[in-house]
Amino acid sequence: MRLLITSGTSALAQAVMASLPARYMLRVTDRVDGPGLWAADLGHGPETDALVAGMDAIVVVGEPLPGEGTGAYVDAMTRGVYNLLWAAHQARVQRVIYLSTLRLMDAHGVEYNVTERFRPRPTTDRDLMGKHLGEYVCREFAREHKLTVVALRVGEVVDPEGAGVPPADSTWIAPQDVAAAVDAALSADVPRWSVVHVQGAQTGARYPIGDAQKVLGFVPVIDFQPR
Repeated sequence: MRLLITSGTSALAQAVMASLPARYMLRVTDRVDGPGLWAADLGHGPETDALVAGMDAIVVVGEPLPGEGTGAYVDAMTRGVYNLLWAAHQARVQRVIYLSTLRLMDAHGVEYNVTERFRPRPTTDRDLMGKHLGEYVCREFAREHKLTVVALRVGEVVDPEGAGVPPADSTWIAPQDVAAAVDAALSADVPRWSVVHVQGAQTGARYPIGDAQKVLGFVPVIDFQPR
């Protein structure tokens, strides 16, 4: 499968790519230049069309650039994501995986069992607003039957080699489990629009991952509980 990965310079994209199966043929892009990257600012034009040409699927990592301001990041996650998805639709790309964040749900009280049926409650924080608006753009493309999109709301990504126990945050997830969720989402039989919560296997986790298990067949391997 030919796979386009965005935000290729980000730690999240690097971690996901390091753990994806070797069967994927990767094209990596970002809004800045870098080794092995296809630099593209995701404008509405031939550059973005060329970026998605020949791709079977896209993983929209959607991370901010270092030091990026709120306005620039929100623009990238609205106008930029729209342009990318429009080009993908025109190129008949089969599927988009959007990496959102479970932090969109943090404003719900800890007394609630917060599932995917709860509405996100973003703040004006740059990262949360950008992720939320990008998710919204993806949803509208899927609802207009232009693309199949799976939004993975991912917990706090933590390297298990350097993590303390017990977890400081019950949403902790290892990079290899994020990659496993992406891999599962690329091949699962899903409706045009799906949102699933993805976090590690530790007990006491705040957000249930039953939909990820049922819809994607995703089962996390790494937990952060003391042995």
